Amino acid sequence: MGEQNNIPRHVAVIMDGNGRWAVERGLPRAEGHAAGVESVREAIRSAVRHGVEYLTLYVFSRENWGRPTEEVDALMELLCRCVRQETPELLRQGVRVMMVGDRSDLPAEVRGDIERIEADTAEQKTITVILALSYGSRAEIAEAARRIARTAVRGEIAVADITTETVAANLYTAGVPDPDLVIRTGGDQRLSNFLLWQAAYAEFYFTPEYWPDFGAASFDRAMAAYGGRERKFGLVK
Repeated sequence: MGEQNNIPRHVAVIMDGNGRWAVERGLPRAEGHAAGVESVREAIRSAVRHGVEYLTLYVFSRENWGRPTEEVDALMELLCRCVRQETPELLRQGVRVMMVGDRSDLPAEVRGDIERIEADTAEQKTITVILALSYGSRAEIAEAARRIARTAVRGEIAVADITTETVAANLYTAGVPDPDLVIRTGGDQRLSNFLLWQAAYAEFYFTPEYWPDFGAASFDRAMAAYGGRERKFGLVK
């Protein structure tokens, strides 16, 4: 399913507000991240129900490494636990899992679990769920530039032949269609270094709901908002 049915082929989500959700309830910030896991489950189920082909989740940014050590450690532990526990259900739903971001930053245990779930789900066809981990769009674009520069230095491509397609093919998301819809929860209205290149023509949906409160009905509202928009891509209709 795709644009012809007013269904976004690719939905990307900035899952914001976990910490604030917890603080407002007098809980440790880590409890907010744990509460957000059910919203991830709901988002995947909802995306499958709507016929979305790709769902990218902004799990952990490069900037997030600067958070308190105890919060980062709790997040990494939660990530490992979820990857292990959720694999059977993801396989049942036909979910293929990919990761984008700087793998070298991740603890060895996390890296191993990610590689394992990518391998276990590699043949699934219903939907591709992309986990943006230790991800930063500016770093991604800079790395793409370095790759292209090395190719040019080797004489494998002429500078005059470098196009936007060349850049896209050297991003972490090579081979993945650009997001049609970017959802951000938590009330802020910015991209926060997320898919800066890929979201050039995406539609945006901002909601004040914190991520742990973003359920199936919330996803449906975002999809309905997208369905009512006319995308022109700089042209006139």
